[in-house]
Amino acid sequence: MSDTRPPADDHDLTREPSFTAADVALEERRCLHDGFFRLEALHLRHRLFEGGWSGRMVREVHHRHDAVGVLLYDVERDAVVLIEQFRAGALDDPASPWKLEVVAGLVERGESAAEVARREAMEEAGCEVGELIELHAYYPSPGACDERVTLFCGLVDSRGLGGVHGLDEEHEDIRVHVLPFLRAWELLQTGRLDNAMCLIAFHWLVGERASLRARR
Repeated sequence: MSDTRPPADDHDLTREPSFTAADVALEERRCLHDGFFRLEALHLRHRLFEGGWSGRMVREVHHRHDAVGVLLYDVERDAVVLIEQFRAGALDDPASPWKLEVVAGLVERGESAAEVARREAMEEAGCEVGELIELHAYYPSPGACDERVTLFCGLVDSRGLGGVHGLDEEHEDIRVHVLPFLRAWELLQTGRLDNAMCLIAFHWLVGERASLRARR
């Protein structure tokens, strides 16, 4: 393949991306596993920043449903609602494979991200969300996975929340914790809250907490 375009050295990233999907030559897509998630091997080449094309390469991609996370925050009580559950991906964690997290779930066909946030808050925490504030949409690991996460803060009334929740058919065993914000921030600082959704959501809340509380 030839490439007559100039190098992208002086590309203005504020205007548009350097390249698009049209700058990738996908030569083969091979399924390696197809279960709850799908694993594919992609044989491809792509354009290079200094012109021309890369050599043929193989990249394995983990295909997942898009996901939604929602940090439940009680403005009146300055408290957050977190959930605790077993995570198979953390089985070899030196401390524990049970993780403290924000409420989260996968987007099913026909659902909006906001609908998932409200549904999962009820399923996992028995909590009804009032105002829902979208924070960020991001790829947790685009080098190996196509999952895109939409993250929210949901304003709630945490009175009476607690106990164990989750769907039996999904083998969920989820314990709910209501914590003062400062206690939760201590847990984050000491490494107890160690997943991307928690870290991103809490750093957002640190910056916005005062203005949220001022609206009471």
